[in-house]
Amino acid sequence: MNYGFEELIPRRREPITVTALNEYIKALLDGNDLLQRVSIRGEISNFKLHSSGHLYFSLKDDGGAVRAVMFRSAAAHLTFRPENGMKVTAEGNVSLFVRDGSYQLYVTALRPDGVGSLWQAYEKLKEKLNAEGLFSPERKRPLPQYPRVVGVITSPTGAAVRDILHILGRRWPMARVLVYPAVVQGPDAPASLVAGLSWFARPGAADTLIIGRGGGSIEDLWAFNDEGVARAVAASPIPVISAVGHETDFTICDFVADCRAPTPSAAAELAVPDKGEIARRITDAVLRAGILVHRAVGERRAMLSALIVRPPIRDPQSGIREKRMCIASLSDRCSYSAEACLGTAKSRYAAALAGLRTLDPMAVLARGYTVVEKDGLPIMRAAQIRERDEVSIGFADGRVRASVIGLLPGRPGEAADVSLPPEGIFSGRNEE
Repeated sequence: MNYGFEELIPRRREPITVTALNEYIKALLDGNDLLQRVSIRGEISNFKLHSSGHLYFSLKDDGGAVRAVMFRSAAAHLTFRPENGMKVTAEGNVSLFVRDGSYQLYVTALRPDGVGSLWQAYEKLKEKLNAEGLFSPERKRPLPQYPRVVGVITSPTGAAVRDILHILGRRWPMARVLVYPAVVQGPDAPASLVAGLSWFARPGAADTLIIGRGGGSIEDLWAFNDEGVARAVAASPIPVISAVGHETDFTICDFVADCRAPTPSAAAELAVPDKGEIARRITDAVLRAGILVHRAVGERRAMLSALIVRPPIRDPQSGIREKRMCIASLSDRCSYSAEACLGTAKSRYAAALAGLRTLDPMAVLARGYTVVEKDGLPIMRAAQIRERDEVSIGFADGRVRASVIGLLPGRPGEAADVSLPPEGIFSGRNEE
């Protein structure tokens, strides 16, 4: 079969370029009718959705794997979302990427073909642990704000541990970092991870724990889907940050941990604060405190200045003098009021006394009138007296006894004749 590239392969063994070789093999693949429309069944692995919209993944089975790409124009017609572990049937053509020298399947159509065994096991364990409450948000613990010791369980030779140590040292160098060298891939990985978790479970071993590794296929990350590892993470006495693979990778360990980080680098950033940010916050707090203190001092100075110029502070005697004047004024007002009240009372007393005097019988007697009594009773009419009656006559300065010797006819009010006894005048008492 002649593909038109015989001139690239000289009959003598003369060297050719790598590009020429890759182009020749690409031409062989592109010229094979069987490879131009092929249908392949396999399990998706290493799936990645590029920002351009292209899909990059591998198709694998028990015996091997092949790289595949599905461009955006073809991916736009998909009716489902491809995920790692899915069994699918892919249609397309096989060709070679000249730059890398690797052949791959250029997928034009993709349809589900069941779920892979690993994915089935993953979903079954996820459902079981979720039913037990190991994924419950209520059991998630907050991360310590300023950890003194940060524990790390990962491979001691991978890129993940270097990233974690670099970020921890840059952000929070005050923290001590303890790395437990664990196997993170293969059949020995689950036991190694559980041993690391047990080692950090000792009292005071660490304040925060990071467990994880860098990216890889679903098989590479499978140790973090182990039930024993998941239960050990859930039982950890200190908060655990799970940092397994890339941002799109999710493991059982992510769900049971107290916090999930998309990458190991992100886990380091979550584990400790940023010393630069803390320093800025302290500086801002000091500045704010200085401003508040300056403002408070200014306000107190203004208040003090206002107090100093007030008369009681500037001249304390002025207040005393003012109070004395007020007291003197009140005293004068009290004296005036007392005198006025006393004068009014005196006037009222004099008027009452004058009224009483007008009613005083002795005052009438003082004007020359007398009071005639018979048997101790005042005589109001002449008809009350008979001839030879003994009467008592009261004057202003005393009393006398008299005997009626006769009745005189006359107008009402004219007195009868009376004779005074020889004894004369008696002082102010009635006769017995």
